[in-house]
Amino acid sequence: MKKLLLIMTVAFTGFLLEPTPVLSNQNVPSANSAKTEKLPDDEGIIVSVLDTTGYTYMELDNGGKRFWIAAPTTKVKAGDHIRFIENMRMHHFTSKTLNRTFDQLIFVTSTQVKIAQ
Repeated sequence: MKKLLLIMTVAFTGFLLEPTPVLSNQNVPSANSAKTEKLPDDEGIIVSVLDTTGYTYMELDNGGKRFWIAAPTTKVKAGDHIRFIENMRMHHFTSKTLNRTFDQLIFVTSTQVKIAQ
């Protein structure tokens, strides 16, 4: 609970410190730019999904940076915007089930699909 409160406080403080943009026709983002904008480090847009027994592997895009996470089995699809709670990072992780080695894989304890507001 304390960790969640700390994360929310830091996120809110960062929001308050963010400069207010000047609106003009040139600064209005297009529908496509929302998918490539930088998101918080614990979020991403799903590019691809690989399901195995007990795990769902998701390739995420965050501002043009792609990375893989592994979560307990989760119902998600490409295009979903998710938030995750990181547990551990592994470098050169080999999944015997997938017969694949990931340069870096982030194991997460949970994921949450973000609903657009």
